[in-house]
Amino acid sequence: MVNRSRISGTGFYVPDKVVTNFDLEKMMDTSDEWIRERSGIIERRFVEPGVGTADLALEASKNALADAAIAPEELDFIIFATLSPDYYFPGSACLLQTKLGLKKIGALDVRTQCTGFIYGLSIADQYIKTGMYKKILVVGAEVHSNALDLSTRSRDISVLFGDGAGAVVLERKNDTNSGVLYSNMHSDGKRWEALNCQAYGSRYPADKMLADKKKIYMEIKGREVYQQAVRRIVEAVSECMEYCKMSLDDVKMVISHQMNARIIESAAKRLKLPDEKVFINIDEYGNTSSASVPIAFDECIRKGKIKRGDIVVFVAFGAGLTWGANVIQF
Repeated sequence: MVNRSRISGTGFYVPDKVVTNFDLEKMMDTSDEWIRERSGIIERRFVEPGVGTADLALEASKNALADAAIAPEELDFIIFATLSPDYYFPGSACLLQTKLGLKKIGALDVRTQCTGFIYGLSIADQYIKTGMYKKILVVGAEVHSNALDLSTRSRDISVLFGDGAGAVVLERKNDTNSGVLYSNMHSDGKRWEALNCQAYGSRYPADKMLADKKKIYMEIKGREVYQQAVRRIVEAVSECMEYCKMSLDDVKMVISHQMNARIIESAAKRLKLPDEKVFINIDEYGNTSSASVPIAFDECIRKGKIKRGDIVVFVAFGAGLTWGANVIQF
């Protein structure tokens, strides 16, 4: 008997409010042409006031559970990846648990930022393969809009991000034709300053005056992040192919974290991937960090670009610095 972690359901959810590049032109000194050229983004979604990260996760989770044809009560565990939790604590996983009407099952937050879904899927896979759990909900969700400096001062950063959530249901199956085949996870803490938000943790607590008020917002060293992201995506995907004894000819689709269309295109070029094997939807949703891979995966399925039995690679890069990839046979 071969126990594998099979993705039995997928779903995503984004807020109704569409914010276009032309809308941002009214808030800061930028342009639709400038944003498109540098990021590939045309529009993104923002939540309405009072909507939190767990609220988006709930809707995505409902869609994934319905797709898997299972009730919330059948879940054994929840893994929730986010860099924008509802509160400093408790974690958003517990909030999602109660929103689903559940009372006792474990709920784990993963805080590896943009790579959170990759890490979360790997963790869930191990729990299932060791026999600890049978059905796990893995979610990536973000509300970026509430923490963006929508002024000219931060235009290089703020134009990139949007809100959204994606989810999958992972189930234990005795199936040699589907499942998570391999995962890798890496980090380089020496480069943490390349991509960070320093307030309000233990070093800069809420009652401590910040020397630089901009530190309440995220900081990105664009050139370094670009170079590192392309390099690490290529490394992670190549490691997957080597371990699984595959070539990219065997892969139906590579789904990258949607950080920037130019980064994805550069990595794809180095990997010699044809356009039809690279899915990009950042033009519609912006960078939704941990949510971007499951959102893109669900869209690929709905659009008929992926079918059961296909080999798919997920890959992501983010703050930490962290990066990693999963190989699945859907």
